[in-house]
Amino acid sequence: MKKMSWNCHRILFLFSRLILGCVFIYACFDKILHPAEFSKAVYNYQILPDVFINLTAIVLPWLELVLGVIFIIGIWMPGAVVMSNLLLTMFTGALLFNLARGLDISCGCFSTSAMESSTNIWTVLQHGAFLALAVYLLYIIYFSRNCDALRQNT
Repeated sequence: MKKMSWNCHRILFLFSRLILGCVFIYACFDKILHPAEFSKAVYNYQILPDVFINLTAIVLPWLELVLGVIFIIGIWMPGAVVMSNLLLTMFTGALLFNLARGLDISCGCFSTSAMESSTNIWTVLQHGAFLALAVYLLYIIYFSRNCDALRQNT
């Protein structure tokens, strides 16, 4: 099997960074504008203790905004990649957990509206795709031998 050229890795690295940056920024806007509705979405997951629901509803959207900006600008990538992998793993796990429990709740991922479609396998696959991009970035930054050359050229 032929190895992927370094130019392909640079393009995929940049593509992954920009996609995740746009996703995080898009996901945060409605949550920042409507924290009370987002706290209801967090509560509906029935995972966190009540004391952490409002804190999560306030901090999480701003964290998503910061991560999105960092990905688009391309600075502080090692920390942003670790944090995005943790968040996306946690989000995907929460979706799978509630899907397994049979809860019919709105994801709260991109909208706080009650009209947002309920969580289903497609939502999980979508988050899995975002997680795959984040894992690729993690691999490039922490495990690739030519990471410095890649990051300098993007």
